[in-house]
Amino acid sequence: MAYFEWADDLVIDHGPIDQDHRHLVDLVNQLHTATSQGRGREVVSRVLGELLAYARDHLSREEALMREVGFPRLEQHQIGHAHFIGQLEELKRQYEAGSITVASQLSSVLRDWLSLHIRRSDKEARAFVQKKSGG
Repeated sequence: MAYFEWADDLVIDHGPIDQDHRHLVDLVNQLHTATSQGRGREVVSRVLGELLAYARDHLSREEALMREVGFPRLEQHQIGHAHFIGQLEELKRQYEAGSITVASQLSSVLRDWLSLHIRRSDKEARAFVQKKSGG
């Protein structure tokens, strides 16, 4: 069983946003698997770098979609995104400073953030879009 399981209640658009989220979930699971096999330190640098780049790209796409549809809580969403990127950057700093607990911390941060962010904030945006489009 994977550390973080994709579930139906995580589905947002059956398209690019879900593909991005699934990729992020895959990265969380790769990191957790490596950590549980004692290889966390080996893969954390690669996964952290990929996560930061991918998260920034994904979040900017998500924000652009929200801006496009006039989502009224865009600013709050952006604050949450900035906080998440800040957490990833802080974990990267800790890793580069030699911390040996970054892999497990990163797994937890990602699992919790993805689960809460998708299930709350992204669902709220999806409901707004559906209501606005009459669907």
